[in-house]
Amino acid sequence: MKHPVVAPRQATPAPGSSAGDRSSLRLPDDVVDEQVRRVWLLSGVSAFMWAFGLIMDGVVFPATLSVSVPGVALSVYGAVSGTMLMIFVALRFAQIPSKRKVDVGLGVMLLNAAAATSLDTWVIGPQLQRTGGPSWTAIIILASAMIMPHTPRKTLVASLIAAGMGPVGMWAAHLRGFDVPTIATTALLFLPDFVWAIVATLPSALFQRMGKQLKEARELGSYELIEQLGAGGMGTVWRARHRFLARDAAVKLVKPESLGENASAAQSQLRRFEREAQATALLRSPHSIRLFDFGAADDGSFYYVMELLEGRDLESLVKEFGPLPPQRAMYVLRQICHSLAEAHARGMVHRDIKPANIFVCRLGLEFDFVKVLDFGLVQTRRADPSNAVTETLPTAQQLIGTPAYMAPEVILGREDVDRRADVYGIGCVAFYLLTGTRVFEHGTPMQVLVDHVHTPAPTPSSRLTGAIPRELDRLVLDCLKKDPADRPQDASELLDRISGLGLAGWSNLQAHAWWQDRLPDLSGPLSSH
Repeated sequence: MKHPVVAPRQATPAPGSSAGDRSSLRLPDDVVDEQVRRVWLLSGVSAFMWAFGLIMDGVVFPATLSVSVPGVALSVYGAVSGTMLMIFVALRFAQIPSKRKVDVGLGVMLLNAAAATSLDTWVIGPQLQRTGGPSWTAIIILASAMIMPHTPRKTLVASLIAAGMGPVGMWAAHLRGFDVPTIATTALLFLPDFVWAIVATLPSALFQRMGKQLKEARELGSYELIEQLGAGGMGTVWRARHRFLARDAAVKLVKPESLGENASAAQSQLRRFEREAQATALLRSPHSIRLFDFGAADDGSFYYVMELLEGRDLESLVKEFGPLPPQRAMYVLRQICHSLAEAHARGMVHRDIKPANIFVCRLGLEFDFVKVLDFGLVQTRRADPSNAVTETLPTAQQLIGTPAYMAPEVILGREDVDRRADVYGIGCVAFYLLTGTRVFEHGTPMQVLVDHVHTPAPTPSSRLTGAIPRELDRLVLDCLKKDPADRPQDASELLDRISGLGLAGWSNLQAHAWWQDRLPDLSGPLSSH
């Protein structure tokens, strides 16, 4: 799973596209993927329809209406149905570049048109009862153009070829000895097919224009959004690509409506986000998420551009694979403290430490490499002895945070919230890693908040008897003290205490073995140590 955030692509062709085919570059990847789904769906529906026709004309009608259909017509039904089924399977499961799969859609349309035309002309004889309305060939052309649009040029060429199959079929019928009309009459009979072939370029042109507008709407500075990876209360996270560097990134879009109730509040919040982004960009710990860019989009959204990670957040990791052994938990916590120690030294308070905001990934040859994410609620403080707060969170959403990991002083709305609130959050995260459960998890969210303020925290070992060392129990409980003065005073002090526990035993080599066994797609060969 990739950490949710997106980026744009403009100068780099989509996978499977050629540099010379500029039309393929106009559509975002997710739009191309939707085209692919439509192509394989159309091929599957076509296979079913031709198979249904084979059953009706070859079995049902002869048995009930004594109607005999030529064997060559039934052969056409069977051949086309089988071919469509093979195309469906190939498009659905084969590793073929998306652009090639989209182009197969033109072949699906041409094969359907060829089969319909052959039945109308040389297979069972010329069907001359035609009017100015659309024929089966015209219907196939128009339906294909609307269901799976291509570029207008490709659509026009393929549609004209499909329309031309009628006169060719009539000529084939003439060679078989059927009476056929004159050339002039044949041209008049099939003229509507050519008209509809030209009309079919209109939905293609409209689709291309919409795709271009969508692509432009998704551009954020030098980045273009590719696909949405996640969504939350304040916004969405996308995978994106830098248009010149061809570098994937993660983009978090903060919804305009979450910035404030009026224009003044929104502008104030935007300025605050900018200051926070600037502060976050100063962080140099390898365990803090890297911030590449930030700014405001045309619709008023604020966006962060961050590094794109491959791995799992701690919440999903524990849910899927269970609690971590104490040695591995401490291995992870040391890296979390490394990130927050620098933030605390710079006067920053994260305020939303929780498993979902801590990502464990593979970074080069490093496994179980921790990245602390989402400094979006970070609170900065004056670098003076009093440590007075310079910013308060103006919205209820930001004040609430995540109840299951919130320090008592945050819940009570105290203005002297400092780095010790993050230490409390780390204690909650440690409890979750060691036990697979939250410190307080019963009752309503309000009850959880009350428990964090008044109820003494249980020991991790009370949830997993005998599996957790006593000194680790004591450390976690110290982090979960109700009074901030009783906790480790910042992440640096907590890091020293974790290092002093002597719970070594988890290494990068062990982490690599774990990833190979449980997440093989994310763990390539380890060539060096």
